[in-house]
Amino acid sequence: MAARRARGPLQRVRRRSRELRERVEALREECAAPGPGQREALSLRCMQLKKLVDENTNALRDLKKADEPAPVGNYNQRKEEEEKLLLKLSQQLQKLVLALDQDNTTKKSSVDKHHQKGPQSEDENEEEDESEDEESSEEKDSEEAEDDDDDDKLLDDPNVKECIAVGNFDAQQEGDLTFTKGEILFIHDKKADGWWVAENSRGERGLVPRTYLAVHKEDDESPEQSEEQVEVVDETADGTEIKKRTDSHWSALRRAIRENDAVEVLTTIGAVPAGFRLSTLFQLLEEGNQFRASHFLQPELTPSQLAFKDLVWDAEKDTISPRPTRVSLIVTLCGCKMIPLPGVSIQVLSRHVRFCLFDGNRVLSNIHTVRATWQPKNPQTWSFSPKVTGILPSLLDGDCFVRSNSLAADIGLLFELGIAYIRNSTGERGELSCGWAFLKLFTSNGMPVPAKMYELPLNGGTPCERGVEVDPSISRRAGSGVLHQFMALKKQPVLLLKLRSLSVQSKDILYFLPETLIGSMCYSHLLLFYRQILGDALLKDRASLQSTDLICNPILATFPQLVDQPDLMDALRSAWADRERTLKRSEKRDAEFLKSLFVLVYHDSVFPLLHSTLLPPYKWAEEESEALRWKVIADFLKKSREHDGALQYLLAAENTHTAFDISELAYDFLGEARDDSSV
Repeated sequence: MAARRARGPLQRVRRRSRELRERVEALREECAAPGPGQREALSLRCMQLKKLVDENTNALRDLKKADEPAPVGNYNQRKEEEEKLLLKLSQQLQKLVLALDQDNTTKKSSVDKHHQKGPQSEDENEEEDESEDEESSEEKDSEEAEDDDDDDKLLDDPNVKECIAVGNFDAQQEGDLTFTKGEILFIHDKKADGWWVAENSRGERGLVPRTYLAVHKEDDESPEQSEEQVEVVDETADGTEIKKRTDSHWSALRRAIRENDAVEVLTTIGAVPAGFRLSTLFQLLEEGNQFRASHFLQPELTPSQLAFKDLVWDAEKDTISPRPTRVSLIVTLCGCKMIPLPGVSIQVLSRHVRFCLFDGNRVLSNIHTVRATWQPKNPQTWSFSPKVTGILPSLLDGDCFVRSNSLAADIGLLFELGIAYIRNSTGERGELSCGWAFLKLFTSNGMPVPAKMYELPLNGGTPCERGVEVDPSISRRAGSGVLHQFMALKKQPVLLLKLRSLSVQSKDILYFLPETLIGSMCYSHLLLFYRQILGDALLKDRASLQSTDLICNPILATFPQLVDQPDLMDALRSAWADRERTLKRSEKRDAEFLKSLFVLVYHDSVFPLLHSTLLPPYKWAEEESEALRWKVIADFLKKSREHDGALQYLLAAENTHTAFDISELAYDFLGEARDDSSV
């Protein structure tokens, strides 16, 4: 006969909880009809049993899924349900202790009054008083025992929004809401761990502990009765242990309180799943140029500020030196599956993936964006690099290069799926995160992770949170069986990508780029031209390396602006591809000839567009603006090809350009160069 399998840690704790629940039920029945002189003993038993419940609760919190000897389906949900049960038992025992102590106090005061009377009257009324006390206490205890479950259920009811504070609470840390006893609070979000988002009458919002709240009842009681009840529960609140919040929960609520009001509204009306948040990477991009490619494209100074760190001249080859980096690879975004759909109350303007280098605390590179495509028949599946006529727009290109020389041990790629949206009712615009994933690039022993296909499950919330699901309803609907859990796992959103090592041809281009940069492979050869022209201007053609004079070079002054405007980069790619097709094989091998030709193509294509009044400013995820910009760009490129240059277009009376100062064409390398400690 096979030996019986040993119980796991969670199973043992749950078994202990069932035993404690049975003991609590039996004790409640005894407390409902206590015999003479039994109240103190019952109170002592309640406190001892509460201590055992608290010990089991602490043991439950220390459990980890990795400690289980065998896989446990829906582990986190079972653990959370068990913790709720233990918390409820602890509260019931605390209330029993208070009720027993209050009855003892009432009985002692009545005994003192009896002693003041004569012995004869005392003897006559002794039996009558005892019977009345016992009857009243039995009725009171039984009513409390019956109402315990009802009160808890009513308080936890998501439809009950107004609560009354039953005790004074002072904020423990930033984000908590201070309140006083008797204050009415409006509950916005009832979290499972007992820390709820509440708002007071002054509009202040923060976290409050559930144990300090009771359901607000306006019509039930007179003010005097209400005061008595509040006083009793106040003692309960002060005596009940407040459960510690977890870091992930606190991070989620901190963001919700500070800046996620719009997302909370959308979640409440069912427009987006509960795991959606404001896009973290989009907010970083909106703060300035620090995380844009144009910033990282500039040369980086050494700590001494006397030379360039990633731009070195090779006198033998008469060009800049190639520089391999610790991270040099190609990331191919393949697709996204099972991405939750937003509701009909918002219109999606763009679906995209933003990613960057991240070490767990800081963003270490520029934030690169790739727009996804999708089919109306299957909107939950995103794809990249679609087949198009002509050149593939760089914004849709899923092949991206990644370079970094950071020595951070935990460096990896942070991916954030996002949607740009507009609310149909208000016209409000914004960008939401549909989930995020992190791929560490080095193993624990410092070796690079293998170049292969990866399927990354998406997390909800923000990159600062842990344990948040993109769509919690998927797990709630799943059963507890292994098959149900497997089916639920198949419905979880994932990101598919492939890491590729560099080919010889890719190394010949990427090794000349800045040490830290993420970009599209489709325009990497254009970045190479820019870097070669930059090296000539800063290292080869300067009369003195100590000179800090401005360098008159329109390409160096304006090219970084193009990197942040994908449609202009596509215009330059198209113009260069047209010119490159006309070159002879010998001309393609001449580096100096190619550089000079690139300068001509640049001046005949994108440089006039940068100052054209017909080209509207670049705006992210605005369809009308994008369409108008591309029409202006396409018309200009067509006329430039027909007239073999942009001169006739520039001299035409119908085409106007913004006035500019000569300083706008000068390159100030001291003002543009990146400081080594800037990020």
